Amino acid sequence: MLQEYLKLNKNILIAFAASIIISAVIAQILSDQADYLNTTYTTIADYVIYFSVFSGLFYLDNRKKYRLKSGKTDTEKLKHDLKKLVTSLGIAEIVYTVVRWGLQYYFLVLNYDPYLASIVSQGLSTIIYMIVVNLSVKITRLYKDGN
Repeated sequence: MLQEYLKLNKNILIAFAASIIISAVIAQILSDQADYLNTTYTTIADYVIYFSVFSGLFYLDNRKKYRLKSGKTDTEKLKHDLKKLVTSLGIAEIVYTVVRWGLQYYFLVLNYDPYLASIVSQGLSTIIYMIVVNLSVKITRLYKDGN
């Protein structure tokens, strides 16, 4: 069970690292945009990168977990776990989006460099996200019941 939490957190942190770098670059490229547009476009890019990387890593770590001896996929177990995972990530994503967008916009209004506003807001939001997602995973019992 602890190993599963560690794999999940590793995947989340790697995905966030990729999205932090790319989001900072995009924020700087879009520095001539209005603060709310810069923040919105950067947040969209953040999500595209994050979910692309996270999904790939999660698949690689768990592809054997849902294989039956026959070689087919255990779709019931997969659906069950995906519901719990989506619930856990969904709650955390709502909190993350509100905090990240608000902080980046605030930092841009304070005249932070766009790349720095993106990095700082995403870093702080990631810490909050990690807390919320780990609590949600525990509450939904994603890694209980033989999962």
